[in-house]
Amino acid sequence: MTTTVFTPGTEARLAVARQVADAVLFEGYVLYPYRASAAKNRFRWQFGVLVPPSWNAAGEHSLQHTACLMEPRPGAELALEVRFLHVQRRTVEALRDGGGYVPVTELRLADRVLPTWDEGVEERIALAVPVGELDGEGVTVPFTRPAAQETEEVTDADGRLRGRLVRRREAISGTVRISAAELDGPYRVRRLSVTVENTSDWKPLPDADRHAALAHSLVATHTLLRLDAGSFLSMTDPPEWAKGAVASCDNRHTWPVLAGEPGRADLVLSSPIILDDHPAIAPESPGALYDATEIDEILALRTAALTDEEKREARGTDARAAAVIDLADTMPPEVLERLHGAVRSLREVTAPQHSPGADVLVPDTPWWDPAGDTSVDPARDHVLVDGHAVRAGSRVLLRPRLRRTDAQDLFVDGRSALVEAVLHDVDGGVHIAVTLEDDPGADIRREQGRFLYFQPDEVHALEDV
Repeated sequence: MTTTVFTPGTEARLAVARQVADAVLFEGYVLYPYRASAAKNRFRWQFGVLVPPSWNAAGEHSLQHTACLMEPRPGAELALEVRFLHVQRRTVEALRDGGGYVPVTELRLADRVLPTWDEGVEERIALAVPVGELDGEGVTVPFTRPAAQETEEVTDADGRLRGRLVRRREAISGTVRISAAELDGPYRVRRLSVTVENTSDWKPLPDADRHAALAHSLVATHTLLRLDAGSFLSMTDPPEWAKGAVASCDNRHTWPVLAGEPGRADLVLSSPIILDDHPAIAPESPGALYDATEIDEILALRTAALTDEEKREARGTDARAAAVIDLADTMPPEVLERLHGAVRSLREVTAPQHSPGADVLVPDTPWWDPAGDTSVDPARDHVLVDGHAVRAGSRVLLRPRLRRTDAQDLFVDGRSALVEAVLHDVDGGVHIAVTLEDDPGADIRREQGRFLYFQPDEVHALEDV
């Protein structure tokens, strides 16, 4: 028997996974500079789009299929949550002098500019079912979302009626199919299969384009799974005995990864975006910026630098874009400072201790104290190259051709450089920091500490200094 009401325990665990799932849901929702008029915001919805089956354009598909392995305990229940965006067309109508409304491209108000725009409405299909009911044909759950229209009056800062926004959603329908099968072998492992399919009966007109199909599509579609008793196996890094079974799983247009805290395996996020196991939101991130492949520090700085007119248009484009503008304008310096230079790998080589009365682990001493370690000095250290001691002030010829680890190596191969420092890393590696001798900006790079770095076998000593 199926149910759509999750237990408090399941709801709490799914809430942990939704922290990342929300980022998947709105990945690329609106791109910097957050204006509808920007060229990059005119072609939208790239991730997890399930189009109607009648729309057979190249590269588009109407279903997602997830296959993963699980080890449920007797009596275990599987909770599933499919999430997607329902495209909502927002048109703008201006109030005419004689009464009535007329469609316009945009409506310019004192505090914002309202353009025609496609919004995304969150949709959710929830299901909880005993694992034992998934054998054979499993469970099929059809769903529909009806067409709808809403109207919102628009007033200016002085309260005067200026127009209205008309929001329309088209009817969409789909099906979720879930089944499980026990695999042969000594391990009690089941292959779980979940298919999410758009079954909308929309028929495109001869001149229909992708924009028309999107109104009948499921956008940013992804699936959350939770076992209340048992665990899932990692599809990215499975145990040796399960690698063959993992390789036989057929995943189409999505990929399942373990979600939630490292060390636990009761949650899976099947995402149309490539993720590692146990993905997490960076703790320094001040809020959602919605821009695909976002870099919070750069986006926050560039957003704060937009002109007042650009911010007016962004605020009118979408409520989420307006929130980004407000976030960038009000971000305290200490929050922005946290976005710069987080190196998480250093935490793994720090010996932690538990501070009395604290709930977090803190390091006993810094992982490295430059002032207290006299064994290294980048300004005086040297390394032997071709039998010559190369140190700060030495001249070298760059020969990165053996490694070619960077495309930029083609431009510096054979050029002479001045050594600025010889650096030793914590793994015993040696790196030579240089500036090009014929670089007119070498002084600026030296002041800012922005050097080119090479290993000893990538340089040739020209002379000793």
